[in-house]
Amino acid sequence: MSHVPGHAVIDGSAAARSTGEPRAGLRPPGRGRWRRPVGAVGLAALAGVLAGCGSQTGTTHTEGEAVHAGEVNLVLPDLSTVQVLGGGSGRALLLVGLVVCFLGLGFGLVAFLELRRMPVHPSMRQVSELIYTTCKAYLVKQGRFLLVLWGFIAAVIVLYYGVLIDLEWGRVAIVIAFSLIGMAGSYSVAWFGIRVNTFANSRTAFASLAGKPLPVHRIPLKAGMSIGMVLISLELLIMLVILLFLPADIAGACFIGFAIGESLGAAALRIAGGIFTKIADIGSDLMKIAFKIKEDDARNPGVIADCVGDNAGDSVGPSADGFETYGVTGVALVTFILLGVQDPAVQAGLLVWLFVVRSVMVVTSGAAYLVNDAWTRARYARAERMDFEAPLTSLVWVTSLTSIAATYAATWAVLGPSLDDGLWWKLATIISCGTLAGALIPELVKIFTSTGSKHVREVVKSSREGGPSLNILSGLVAGNFSAYWLGVAIIGLMSGAFLMSELGLDAVMVAPAVFAFGLVAFGFLSMGPVTIAVDSYGPVTDNAQSVYELSVIEEIEDVDAQIREEHGFDVQWDVAKRMLEENDGAGNTFKATAKPVLIGTAVVGATTMIFSIIMALTDGLTTGMEYLSLLHAPLLLGLITGGAIIFWFTGASIQAVTTGAYRAVEFIRTTIRLDGAKASEADSRKVVEICTQYAQQGMLNMFLGVFFATLAFAFVEPYFFIGFLISIAVFGLYQAIFMANAGGAWDNAKKIVEIDLHAKGTPLHDATIVGDTVGDPYKDTSSVALNPVIKFTTLFGLLAVELAVSMTAQGQATLVRVLAAVFFVASLFFVYRSFYGMRITTSLTDDGDGAVALTAPDDVSDGLAPPAAEGAAPAGVEAEDPQPDDADELAGAGSGEPR
Repeated sequence: MSHVPGHAVIDGSAAARSTGEPRAGLRPPGRGRWRRPVGAVGLAALAGVLAGCGSQTGTTHTEGEAVHAGEVNLVLPDLSTVQVLGGGSGRALLLVGLVVCFLGLGFGLVAFLELRRMPVHPSMRQVSELIYTTCKAYLVKQGRFLLVLWGFIAAVIVLYYGVLIDLEWGRVAIVIAFSLIGMAGSYSVAWFGIRVNTFANSRTAFASLAGKPLPVHRIPLKAGMSIGMVLISLELLIMLVILLFLPADIAGACFIGFAIGESLGAAALRIAGGIFTKIADIGSDLMKIAFKIKEDDARNPGVIADCVGDNAGDSVGPSADGFETYGVTGVALVTFILLGVQDPAVQAGLLVWLFVVRSVMVVTSGAAYLVNDAWTRARYARAERMDFEAPLTSLVWVTSLTSIAATYAATWAVLGPSLDDGLWWKLATIISCGTLAGALIPELVKIFTSTGSKHVREVVKSSREGGPSLNILSGLVAGNFSAYWLGVAIIGLMSGAFLMSELGLDAVMVAPAVFAFGLVAFGFLSMGPVTIAVDSYGPVTDNAQSVYELSVIEEIEDVDAQIREEHGFDVQWDVAKRMLEENDGAGNTFKATAKPVLIGTAVVGATTMIFSIIMALTDGLTTGMEYLSLLHAPLLLGLITGGAIIFWFTGASIQAVTTGAYRAVEFIRTTIRLDGAKASEADSRKVVEICTQYAQQGMLNMFLGVFFATLAFAFVEPYFFIGFLISIAVFGLYQAIFMANAGGAWDNAKKIVEIDLHAKGTPLHDATIVGDTVGDPYKDTSSVALNPVIKFTTLFGLLAVELAVSMTAQGQATLVRVLAAVFFVASLFFVYRSFYGMRITTSLTDDGDGAVALTAPDDVSDGLAPPAAEGAAPAGVEAEDPQPDDADELAGAGSGEPR
């Protein structure tokens, strides 16, 4: 690795900052041991949000003595010196934040207990408990898998901090301990999420039997708010404990360990969960075409795996990912404040402000939920029909507007007395740009994924004559257009934050634009509990429909009379099934809305981190600027390389789903028995085992492929790595949005055919099922996994850059080059394995046991009812409530002439 001019570090010790002494500038690496090469926000790199500017420890060092990694040695200012409006101290205000955390945890616990006490029929409870016990088995296996990965990461931490930079072993132990705490946090909220959702799914299914839509909406949302409040409150509680009760000089070690653990837990659970759920979903869906059976048919052993996958991929993964995203964004901002602000008083004020705003957001989210719930009950108490998307939309907007108002009030109270030139309202405005995005992005997503969307209805209409081919093409159109409009919206909000940062923030901090982008990411997440709630709404509604079918409650003798006697209402079977399907469509839409928020946060954060690295390498943009030019070949090569990684990762994740789904279909097709009432529990568990096996194999290949590739590229050259990070952020943003929304369009196109057109079992329905199976890994595997991939790349890559520059400065450039080659060969091995180790091994001419055909075997075809006439909907049934200008086309799509 050759030396590049400007390849130096910020030497800004914690001691100097705490006394207000000027910070030393960048110095070349040849004088003594290397002191933090890629400065301004090092720990934030762990979050993929901000990069580091290094610092020395607070102790005095002799010339040439090793200076330890700055982020591990951050020293907190005295928070009690902050005076807020009314004369209170900052520390006292943060203690109130602890109370808010306990209230949030209590809110979630109360909702959990209420869900458990809700009425449910034993047949439905039995199914939901089977789903839960199977989810437990999956999570236990994932926990063991996580511990194996954690052992690998712990070894890296020990090698880097304990051996290579000679950090005190006590601090190394703190990093490792808090990495366990962070990983345990991600893992524990995943457990809580599946328990809440498996209570809610059977209660929702039972509530639908009364024929009233309001409970069918309120139960999934209550479950989501329970998860959201517990997730955000737990993460905030851990960070406040670090700030308030641990010694100020070990805060950096606590934060870095916490961020590492969160990222590890989220990556493993998100990636593996995404693969698992789509193997099960595709395997189950394809049986509907093969055997002409209904959705969630109890005879299909893949349905239980599909329900488990709804929790593993759509509950466990997002819960862990959300915990990590909220946590590391906070860690990143704390690190930037400590390293980017010289005045200890301003440091303390900004830290108090940051966590007061986070606490206030928990309160506003809870209050907005209660207000919106009261409004929904008043409006729909006696309604026979409701638009299930409407109250979810109003909840998001009420929370956003309330949070923006609360942000200005809290910022004025905390920073108004201490900051001049109206900086308090400028900081509040920057956060509000992100908060507005939290409401605006879901509205844009609905344009491309809602059942009322023109794009989704275009998918249905194109499927009428074009079958699966035009269905898939129309979905690709929706995804591509969505990437454009959401990209424009995100860039617009980031630009507004940048312009606001130019209005005087440079008086209190270095690189104010860096801080502004970090605050936008913070604002994206400010509606935390509500964002998680509307995301968690989807798996509950999906499972509720499955629980209804799997319970075979309609076939239980005298069940109508039993329910009337025990619960006091007459069962409305047809209404119940229709409402569950309609609510599932709303859940699909709002599952899609959370994905761009999380990927947007990762990308905005990565942009922030890249700016920070550039500031450090160029001595505040004063030297080495020629290396940021496209004429500098390593930078251009890095830009090209990042895109290659994104597209490989996308292919590898879909390959894992494809092979796993092949094996699941193979097993289901040869074991399904349509002459029985239900699939055996043993067969259902076997499908779950297949999904788990391929999820873990695929995840391991992708994780290690990304890991070694990032280490290799970080060792090549620092500006090459900058280009690489820019590339994965840009490619990852648009690839994730495109795939998520294309998948959402395909999913809800199928819902329109099933609900509005009543065309199940027709060729039109088959076409939309095929499109949905293409969209499944798009939206729930590849797109969602890009978020932790971007953060993991930043985390380990930046550590490698630090190490490589240090070794180069000590005359070990040859070793650095050799290691880069070794890491790259290792990455190629796992890239190779991600296809050749995962591919389907059946020969092209194999038509025996290994062949999978989407036709019913002869031994079970006699048990099937005759299929519906091609293209024909049930006689006498018309589409319900299509969009006025689409009515004719959609009605034709459901009952069109044979192709």
